[in-house]
Amino acid sequence: MKTPEFFDDIPRICLRDPLADFLGAADGGIVEYSYLDAVKLAGHSCPTVASAFWLTRQALRALYSEELPERGGLHVEFAAAAADGVTGVIANVVSLLTGAAGEGGFKGLGGRFERRALLSFGADIPFEIRYTRLDGHGQVDAAAHPARVPADPAIGPLMQRCVSGLADADELRRFGDLWQQRVRRLLLDHGNDAAVFTIRRSV
Repeated sequence: MKTPEFFDDIPRICLRDPLADFLGAADGGIVEYSYLDAVKLAGHSCPTVASAFWLTRQALRALYSEELPERGGLHVEFAAAAADGVTGVIANVVSLLTGAAGEGGFKGLGGRFERRALLSFGADIPFEIRYTRLDGHGQVDAAAHPARVPADPAIGPLMQRCVSGLADADELRRFGDLWQQRVRRLLLDHGNDAAVFTIRRSV
C-alpha cells in the first residue's frame, strides 16, 4: 500500500489495553496506532480524519502526561448527534483509539473489560468532545478547528472538475496532492497550535 510519505512522520499513539493483555493479543497489552490505521478505518485521509486522530492524541497526553493511556479506560462524549455532519466519522476514529464504544460494543468478561456505553452523543458540553478517565483522574474538553488551516485556492475549482468527471489524469493527481498537503500542514505544521487543536482540562 503506497501512501503519502508524510504519513510516516506523524507521531503514533501508544496505549495499554488490559483486554489485549488478558487475551494474549499484545505483550503487556501495549498497542500502537498510526495515522495510517485511522486512514484504513475511514477509507480515506482528510482533515476530519486527521483532526480526530490528532485531537485524541492531544487529549490523551493532557489526561495521562507521560503515563501510558489506558485503552478502554475512557468515557467519550460528543456534543453533536451521531448523524450530524462528520460526527460519525470522528467518533469511529476516536473509538478505534480509545476503545470507547456505544451500545454495540464489547460486553466484557466476568464484569471486566466492558467497552459498551462508553461512547455517547448529544451531551451538554462546552466543546465538541469530552474525554473522561473512568478512574476519576481527569477530564478534558476538546475541539478541532481544521478550517483555520486553509486549503490551496486551486482545490475548489479542481474539486468541481473532478467530481463532475471533467478532470483529466493530471488534474486528478494534482487535486489529490493538494488535498494531502493540507492534511500534512494540519498535523505537522499546526499540531501544537492551540487555535487549531484546543484542549481544556475541566477536572
